[in-house]
Amino acid sequence: MLRYKLFFVLLVCCIAQHSLAQELFVYSEPASNMPKKSVGVRMTNWLMEESASNRQDYHLIPELMWGANKHLMLHTEAFLSNKDGAFSFEGAGVYLKYRFFSTDKVHRHFRMAAFARATTNNAPIHQEEIATYGHNTGYQFGIVATQLLHKTALSLTTYYEQASDNGKGNDYPATLNKNDISYIASVGHLILPKQYNNYKQTNVNLMVELLGQLQPGNGKQFMDVAPSLQFIFNSQTRIDIGYRHELYSNMLRNAPNGFLLRVEHLLYNLI
Repeated sequence: MLRYKLFFVLLVCCIAQHSLAQELFVYSEPASNMPKKSVGVRMTNWLMEESASNRQDYHLIPELMWGANKHLMLHTEAFLSNKDGAFSFEGAGVYLKYRFFSTDKVHRHFRMAAFARATTNNAPIHQEEIATYGHNTGYQFGIVATQLLHKTALSLTTYYEQASDNGKGNDYPATLNKNDISYIASVGHLILPKQYNNYKQTNVNLMVELLGQLQPGNGKQFMDVAPSLQFIFNSQTRIDIGYRHELYSNMLRNAPNGFLLRVEHLLYNLI
């Protein structure tokens, strides 16, 4: 089974390498920031299949984003899901990213940024995987580096994550590990347009990302692959469609496989 999964990853990568690309990713943030003085609204929908049943978990994460300047951007997030049987609010978080290094050349650049996220969540803790973006109370901080080569974008993200007790009496189980090192490797290519004439042209991007987590305290880990398709209209409205699939795991994960649908809209020079 692992052999076929690795073949699937290589197939997606080969498709991507024969396309063209852009520096926007679906399952991770690049080192670049949104334009300064701009405000963005993002709605992320997750439809995940529970591994122990035929139940579909639905998670909604609305975000309000602000480009403070060319170095700093901020997000506020809310977490909602149907995990307890009824669709309800579960928590909130704040994310910030600071770009501290940049080298720009014609048709290429390299950038690095530091980021941090702090969240609170009231949901029951039902898995060994730690996910402060939507499931666990806690924090994360890390580094992301992104290389743009003409129309090909490569990005590597790594971060430390610490979980704590969730609200409403949902304490973190003493038998579970509370921290991890996570990583995301991303590659993206622009399919259309073949030639730029103006910024109003629709962009279509194909990408694939590998997402992993290692818990040093117990040696447990997982790795997922996430191919996705992205549409950008008028350089302002973005639609992401992706599918995340588990390649390997030796930890308990409630719903590792499923679809993502995201809609995002930017308002320039608003603040």
